[in-house]
Amino acid sequence: MEIRNEDIRKRVNIREIHRYLGYGAKVPDDDVGIMIQEVLADLTRMIQPRNVYKVYTCSSSERAVVLKGETRTFAIESRNLAANLAQCGQVILIAATLGIGADKLLQKYEILNMTKATIAQACGAACIEAYCNILQEQICEEASADGRALYLRPRFSPGYGDLPLDYQKVIFEELECTKRIGLTLTDSLLMYPTKSVSALIGLTANPQSCHVGRCKDCENTECEFREA
Repeated sequence: MEIRNEDIRKRVNIREIHRYLGYGAKVPDDDVGIMIQEVLADLTRMIQPRNVYKVYTCSSSERAVVLKGETRTFAIESRNLAANLAQCGQVILIAATLGIGADKLLQKYEILNMTKATIAQACGAACIEAYCNILQEQICEEASADGRALYLRPRFSPGYGDLPLDYQKVIFEELECTKRIGLTLTDSLLMYPTKSVSALIGLTANPQSCHVGRCKDCENTECEFREA
């Protein structure tokens, strides 16, 4: 699905950038605010967002989730993921990236202006979040095209809760991330380009909760990025 850079910029949550920069619920001074807008403008000119996803049927037990695709059935062991997908009949495997441009801009700032480099990290995180939110809405709309009302569960990525980071390999293999969107996985299971996301997203007929504003559902009340 193609999503324009300007659409991503419009959806960026500036308060989220403030939290990533350590301001919490406070608003930074005007100088920082201007710099955020400058960096955000530079970043959204440079990014080349791409994504790939597949939809699987899903069944859950207390300790694991079983995903069935067109050519493969496999299990993912995680109590937290199983709880997240407990009422879901389908699950989406998804990978999305802002592309190499975001990393190149960050490298440029690291040489010229470390303050802007720090802001670029925060803006990049907010941009990939905005991109994923738009993408998920489009996927949900597409899945509901037959008249069924479907709802999204929060994104759940390898490394969250008790879901091992090793499952990155499964997602990359299933989605052919490197071949299809140029997203690679390092030996330490980190993604490159760095402003990228891989995740599982449940589709359910029950209006439980959407994927936006999910802090209220998170058990980590000590998170420094938590919304007030």
